[in-house]
Formats: sequence, C-alpha cells, structure tokens
Amino acid sequence: MIIFIGGLMDANEVAKLTGLMERATFVDGRVTAGQLAAQVKRNNQIDSDDPLLGEMRQIVGASLDRNPLFRSAARPRHVKPPLFSRYVPGMEYGNHVDDAIMGGMRMDLSFTLFLSDPETYDGGELVIDSTAGEQEIKLPAGSAVLYPATSLHRVAPVTRGVRLAAVTWVRSLLRDAAQREILFDLDRIHDALFRRDGKTPEVDLLNKTQSNLLRLWAED
Repeated sequence: MIIFIGGLMDANEVAKLTGLMERATFVDGRVTAGQLAAQVKRNNQIDSDDPLLGEMRQIVGASLDRNPLFRSAARPRHVKPPLFSRYVPGMEYGNHVDDAIMGGMRMDLSFTLFLSDPETYDGGELVIDSTAGEQEIKLPAGSAVLYPATSLHRVAPVTRGVRLAAVTWVRSLLRDAAQREILFDLDRIHDALFRRDGKTPEVDLLNKTQSNLLRLWAED
C-alpha cells in the first residue's frame, strides 16, 4: 500500500525547514548507508552533529503527529528521527531496499517528505518497484509518500536544480501489511459514515470491530 499525504506541511513550515537546511552542514550521504546501498548512494545529508538538526526533526515529527492519514495508514509504534538529504545535478540513489532492522528495531514502512517545488528541479523522482511495475513519484513541496520498507526503490538522477527531502522509517503496531490495509479501509468507512449520519448504532458497531481487530493484531 502506497499512501500519498498531500499538504503534510504548509508553505510556512516548508520555508522554515528549508531555511534551516540552508544553514546546516551537509556530509556525504553514504555515512548512513548499508554495505550494498553505499555503492549506489550519491547524495548529501545533514551532519548528525549539526545543532540545527534537533529543531528540524521536531518540525517533521509534529507534522506527522497531527496528521490523521499518516496515523491511520502507519499505525506507528515508533518513528525514527528523520534524515535530511540534498541532491544536486549528477546525484542519485540507485536501487536499494532499506534496512530491515534499525537501532535494534524492525522497520515496516518508509517515508519521504518532498521539500523542493517540483518545478525547480529536473529528475529526482522517487521510483518504487512493485508488482505493477515501477511507480515514479514527485510531489509538491510539503507533501509526502508512505510506502512499504520491503520495496526496492531508487531516486532518479537529478539533472537540474536542487532536490531537498526528509526521509524516515516507521515501526508499526501491525507487522502485517494486509492487516494495516484492512484497518485503514475500515477507518475510511467509519469516517464517511460518521460524517454522513453522526453517531449511530452502526457506527458504534464498526468502531467496536476496529478496536477489537487492533487489539487482536497489534504488537505493543
């Protein structure tokens, strides 16, 4: 399940975040890549010791905490502190799969927040390999995509401009992707019925079913 989260951040938040990135120190992005990924990773990312990094991570974390679509799709148990990347012409990130275990914890979902207006750079699409073929993703600044961490994916070469992005990973309460999708669909049905009819016995019964499925499947 690939979920697009439009307008995760507004223009003011994007401007604040990119302004901080302009002042931050970047290093070779391979410092956080695994053995295989390091062979195909060509980008810069903000130094883990940069004093501005904490504030930037708080901005992204707050945007995720308040977003109902992210919470419904991810059912987050833990969200890793995000990394902030920069691609200039000639940079790319070849095909790779994200590490299954990060910091001793299983990661279920990957997340990319786009921070540059797509008109300002060429290339730089996030390309996700799926059973339906490759899907190219290039979203407006402030929008994000959530996708399975099990996927092979890459960032296409940037040929003009600068691509800024934030990436992170999610340990979900639900290990199984099919279970996450079932509860996500039930959330959408619940919200639609509640908006249309208010609190009815049917909505109460649906809420009970959702809660009990989560209780049955969740790993706390």
